[in-house]
Amino acid sequence: MSQTDKIRVLVPSGALGLNYDKVALERGLSMTPDIIAIDGGSTDSGPAYLGEGVSKYSRSSTKIEWRGLIEARAKAGIPLVIGTAGTCGTDSAVDWMLDITREIARDLGQTPKIAVLRSSQPPDSIAAAMGNGRVTPLPHAPEVTEDSIRTCTNIVALAGAEQITKAIETGADIIIAGRTTDTAIIAALPLMHGCHAGAAWHGAKVGECGALCATKPQSGVILIDFDADGFTVTPMADGAKASPHTVSAHMLYENSDPFILYEPGGHLDVTAAHYAAIDDKTVRVTGSQWVPSDRYTVKLEGARRAGFQCVLMVLLRDPHYVANAADWAADIEQKCRAKVEDRLALSPDDYSVELRLIGQSASFGALETRAGDAPEIGVLGIVTAKTEALAMEIGKVLNPYLLHHPLTVEEEQPTFAFPFSPAELNRGAIYEFALNHVLELSDPMDAFTLEVHEGA
Repeated sequence: MSQTDKIRVLVPSGALGLNYDKVALERGLSMTPDIIAIDGGSTDSGPAYLGEGVSKYSRSSTKIEWRGLIEARAKAGIPLVIGTAGTCGTDSAVDWMLDITREIARDLGQTPKIAVLRSSQPPDSIAAAMGNGRVTPLPHAPEVTEDSIRTCTNIVALAGAEQITKAIETGADIIIAGRTTDTAIIAALPLMHGCHAGAAWHGAKVGECGALCATKPQSGVILIDFDADGFTVTPMADGAKASPHTVSAHMLYENSDPFILYEPGGHLDVTAAHYAAIDDKTVRVTGSQWVPSDRYTVKLEGARRAGFQCVLMVLLRDPHYVANAADWAADIEQKCRAKVEDRLALSPDDYSVELRLIGQSASFGALETRAGDAPEIGVLGIVTAKTEALAMEIGKVLNPYLLHHPLTVEEEQPTFAFPFSPAELNRGAIYEFALNHVLELSDPMDAFTLEVHEGA
């Protein structure tokens, strides 16, 4: 391939399911991009989606937005790639996305060639890799053992540019990738065509969330041009603008170091990057550097079941109770725990009961910095236990406290408001992240599989 090709990547949105500006998308298509790349999700919404292997976005919304991009792809005659399909990128989420794609293709009368990159990892294989010294922790990773790895319901490896390159090389019209780094789906084609490696990764980082690197971030659509020296980024929506400030600031987004970004096979260093405004909406970036690593590693994400939960909600409006809600909740927690341990013969390690004051420090607890009085407070009771039945049983022990518990023994028995009946809501299984590690590979494809489906 030419070492001086300019590659143009159209990014419709920060994630499929967030919507995109259709007029801006058409404007981007008129600029003759070489590929359309969109992210499908992340771990931002917690471990449950990975634990269960499902998408956080509705199927109907996903289908409508994906159909628009499939139509755009066919119009432009270029590849369409989605990374981290179905929010979590597990094989089940990839199959969900493949099913939607086939439905759309049939509706449109299209027969696209589809490449599927799978990222799921068998827990036994990862446990064995840990035993062989090929799994190492990242900073602040949880303590794991081979046995605890085997308890994961889902483990994925984050694919990099090398795996996306393999998928592009199949000549597929549509590429559905399991879990990938946010940048890989954008950086792959520029790297294939010999564009500046530092620019490929830096531009991909800037563009990963669509127009979040510009004004009017909800419009989604941006165009990124890569070449032998750097990259330029241009938002496509009416009135949207990129500036050196908005573009450079995106290195701070979801990144612990504003100058370094680690990816499979190396890291990006933007210490010497130079940001220049080409006009009032386009920014040119040069000087970014890609530093290869002496070993090839991919990040692992895993989730496992952490128990079962029951939740209850009660509303306090009496000013006396609103003003003393924290003391009231603490007294209930103590009394409920004592009753649970006495009547159900449980130890504190078997369960937890927590009351959060909605409207008073529910989000940050002791870290809350805002002060003020509220006319009412919602109290959220969260019961966690090892089985579904036990969580519900403890929830029923908690129930009467939330409805009638007085602040002092001298007071008349109050009555508070449950907003629904029954008050105990069964949340079912809950999950926790179990891995924040890297897996060393001899070959980038060792942990991934690639399938090609002809004619949808």
